[in-house]
Amino acid sequence: MATSTPALTESGMTRRQVLEALSGLLLGMFVSMLASTVVSTSLPVIVHDLGGDQAAFTWVVTATLLTTAISTPIWGKLADLFNRKLLIQLAIAIFVLATAAAGFAQDPGTLIAFRAVQGIGAGGLAALSQIIMADIISPRERGRYMGLFGAVMALATVGGPLLGGVITDSFGWRWNFYISIPFAILALILLQVTLHVKRTKRDVRIDYLGIVFLSVAVSLLLIWITNAGKDYDWWSLTTVLMVGGALVSTALFIITELRSKEPLIPLRMFRNRTFTLAVLASIATGIAMFGASVFLSQYMQLARGATPTEAGLMTIPMIGGLLVASIVVGQLISRFGKWKSYLVVGSVLLIAGLYLLTTIQYDTNFVLVSIYMFLMGAGVGMTMQNLVLVVQNTARPEEIGVGTSGVTFFRSLGGTIGVSVMGAALATSVTNLFVSSKDALTEAIMGLGADGAAVAEQLNSGTLPAVHTLPETVRVIVEDIYAQGIAHSFLIAVPFAIMSLIAVIFLPNKPLTRMTTGERLAASEADLATVSAPQAMETLAATGSVKTVTDASSEASRDAR
Repeated sequence: MATSTPALTESGMTRRQVLEALSGLLLGMFVSMLASTVVSTSLPVIVHDLGGDQAAFTWVVTATLLTTAISTPIWGKLADLFNRKLLIQLAIAIFVLATAAAGFAQDPGTLIAFRAVQGIGAGGLAALSQIIMADIISPRERGRYMGLFGAVMALATVGGPLLGGVITDSFGWRWNFYISIPFAILALILLQVTLHVKRTKRDVRIDYLGIVFLSVAVSLLLIWITNAGKDYDWWSLTTVLMVGGALVSTALFIITELRSKEPLIPLRMFRNRTFTLAVLASIATGIAMFGASVFLSQYMQLARGATPTEAGLMTIPMIGGLLVASIVVGQLISRFGKWKSYLVVGSVLLIAGLYLLTTIQYDTNFVLVSIYMFLMGAGVGMTMQNLVLVVQNTARPEEIGVGTSGVTFFRSLGGTIGVSVMGAALATSVTNLFVSSKDALTEAIMGLGADGAAVAEQLNSGTLPAVHTLPETVRVIVEDIYAQGIAHSFLIAVPFAIMSLIAVIFLPNKPLTRMTTGERLAASEADLATVSAPQAMETLAATGSVKTVTDASSEASRDAR
């Protein structure tokens, strides 16, 4: 009796194998998200214990985002040249080892350094997971699997901050950096056993100059944004040198990309209207996603006096909005094949959520704050992954890696710049507000008697205060200062969200293909063989004087006449 053979996809995998391969990718994403979210609620405590100030807090976050942004297009280019399975395993290993090493940090500088290395692995996971998904699942069918990714996101983004808060309050914040190690080992094993992706062999050329110029340009820009106005004036020789260096490096990067045979970011992709507009929209999404997650955690602990565990619970509305929107919209896109209306609605929700967050105060009704967070989270959930989806839908199959990583790069770059600018604005606002509130703080501290000396020493040390430990009279003033500063920083993100909406409106509304990357590549090769060759033969000019039988007969007839 004949048995049916399971249908294979273009990648040579059965449906069951696809799900098995996705299990490894899902666990890899879980490791990345868990290692990040489990630390998010404890960062104020970590920076306080290590003696860091607001600038150090910003750089602990920015260092990871910076190296993530820089490394993402590099990983994407490598994905078009090397074995993608090996690359994602390498990315997981780098990420987790750097995360574990960060747990041994004794000062802010060491922590920032290890977080920078962590970002290199995060860039690989961000780019490669999307690229490998395109190898396995077509854009039209990808929404059906969003439930799985939504479950992983829910577990990591909701469970991570809660777990991190409990670990910090119970065992100490250093254990947050070690929790992801066993999951990483399991992810490496699963990927080795289940993931089988074919790769087209190509000559390998790495754009080393492009990597150097891009790294220098982005680094100089972010260092200038973070330190200007504090370590040196906005208009100073240092500013001229750093901004000038960033502009020169950018120009050299563009020239290098135009001349390189294997450019890091092929500039011709910007001729693709979908890619260009998706990049612009991704910048605002990155600012909202990274900026909100960083500064909302600070708001909960520094403006509302929450503990790390309580802060994890209080950010659930934002995470819930992101998860519900991404899962529901993913299913609707897969079922009906329509995507643009969801992106437009998501962009509007993003603007509304960010604007409403600019109105928060230390005593704002938490129900209202939860609604604001939910709206912003829903906006991110409806736009973030779908912008990658529409780019993959139109990118050339042999450039799916650089196309995917290009959008992810600009999203990370937007988040990096956004966190830097918002952090710099917050530091400036808080400093000015402390100065203007000096009399009220002095009066409150004097009223504490002998206990006031320790409180004054903590506030004057320059480190982030442990607000929930401050006496009530002082705590209210400090909470009000940080609430005003954080609300002001959110205002910076609103214009970028409006830019994102405009870009989404003008995105070409192209139908989603049902073919995977491998199937599209095979189809283009088939077209080349069956269509291009005959057309090319018709254009060939004669290269010799050999006469055909027909030509000889015609000449004989003319001679006879």
